[in-house]
Amino acid sequence: MSAAQQDRRLRLVARIRHELQASGRRVALVWRSGLDLGRFGQRYSHAGVSLRDSANTPWSVRQLYYACSEERPRLFDQGLAGFMLGADEQAEARVTLLLLPADASTALAETALDDRQALALLGEDYSANAYAFSTRYQNCNQWVAELLAAAWGAGTDGKAPSTREQAQAWLLDQGYEPHRFEALPWLYLASVFVPLLHQADHPEEDRIAARYRVSMPSSLEAFVRAQLPGTERIELCQDETRITVRRGWEPLGATCAPAAGDESLPLSEPAPPAATHEKAGPRPA
Repeated sequence: MSAAQQDRRLRLVARIRHELQASGRRVALVWRSGLDLGRFGQRYSHAGVSLRDSANTPWSVRQLYYACSEERPRLFDQGLAGFMLGADEQAEARVTLLLLPADASTALAETALDDRQALALLGEDYSANAYAFSTRYQNCNQWVAELLAAAWGAGTDGKAPSTREQAQAWLLDQGYEPHRFEALPWLYLASVFVPLLHQADHPEEDRIAARYRVSMPSSLEAFVRAQLPGTERIELCQDETRITVRRGWEPLGATCAPAAGDESLPLSEPAPPAATHEKAGPRPA
């Protein structure tokens, strides 16, 4: 990124932090644009959990990344600035925050901050198109879905899911619907050659139909909205001239242009002073 692009992105980070601080919550679900998945009808590609009480720095995002040098998935705590600067798109950035009702927020914060539980849900092998109901592989959004199950899935015996198998069983029982990537034969063929795409974990009928059912931010959002009607949604979009803030479940359009009721913050104004100094780079959980 150029210095001007970094400046715009850091102004967005400052606004995100402002929204999180003002929420009074301990945790927020967060997803950002990253890989360009517009051809698949998906605006967001990467999800994580932003934690006020993170040992890394306040509001760091706990998330799954594929550690290329180790060729395995890892959990990392990453400051908001690093999280947003890591997106591939440079001219525009989008992020959505889900602010949960108090009880659900507390349960998720405690589960996410429990290193042993968070790591117990980490799979051994990564696949970008991992099947949502298999433990053979895992992608970043699938780890978040299974974390939600561990936080909210206590049964009549008071025991919450503590393994990936239990978490997936709870999600299935609760009607969780992963996103369906339909009729993509070229992607099916690509999985034979591309290291981080796989098909062995998908049901045979899906493989025959060239269909992939994958956890994505959009499927997480639909699930949380159905499970917790009191959840608040905030979407922020930054382009070269403004930051647009929208509250509610109607997503922003193809551009960052505000509509009636949206906040529009021009980037021509001086940047606010930085509230915190974040540690450089993601920190392994």
